[in-house]
Amino acid sequence: MRLVKGADIYSSQGEKLGTLDRVILDPSTKEVTHLVIGKGLLFTTNKVVALDRVNPEIEDNITLLSPQENLDEFDDFEDTNYVNLAPADRDGAEQDVEAAYLYPATNLAWWRSGMSGTYGGVYPSMPIYVRKTKQNIPQGTIALEEGAKVVSRDDKHVGNIEQVLVDSQDNRVSHFVISEGFLFKQRKLIPVFWISGIEEDEVRLSVEADFMDRLPGYQASE
Repeated sequence: MRLVKGADIYSSQGEKLGTLDRVILDPSTKEVTHLVIGKGLLFTTNKVVALDRVNPEIEDNITLLSPQENLDEFDDFEDTNYVNLAPADRDGAEQDVEAAYLYPATNLAWWRSGMSGTYGGVYPSMPIYVRKTKQNIPQGTIALEEGAKVVSRDDKHVGNIEQVLVDSQDNRVSHFVISEGFLFKQRKLIPVFWISGIEEDEVRLSVEADFMDRLPGYQASE
């Protein structure tokens, strides 16, 4: 299975649902568990879909086994909550702009409770809300950004993730394709055993940039 940055994702009835935003994988086993559909015309938030909901018999694009009318069952990729900081945690904190609209009555409560003294630049009784975001992905997995930076063992930025190639037998990543860039004039195919670490926005390699430079350019087979 070829997971390409920005690839179109379709329902089982052929309607376009959105594009591939992220790939959810276990950094230790390299198993892909879910995909993230970017928000767009159909979704106001990014959605998470399990990889086993993707039709493995269609290789030309990413097609789900579910029709469009069943897509409400997909979880949001992220849940956002606003937390009122305790007074001891407020030093240097700034009120989240959206919270001022979500909790207007609460934000005015400090006026009625008195204005004597300040703490960290705000009144002590004024609530300070900060945004807390939780990703709805399996424990131990990461949401790899398509376009994540790739760094060689000698700390050189050698490209960015363009494609994730997945073995359909076990759903594990077999290779990454990195884009051409400042160092390389051609795309490069990286086997997964050259990967020393994976984070959301960065993939680190166990080989150096000079070694990568000697690799032939990658051309996807049709």
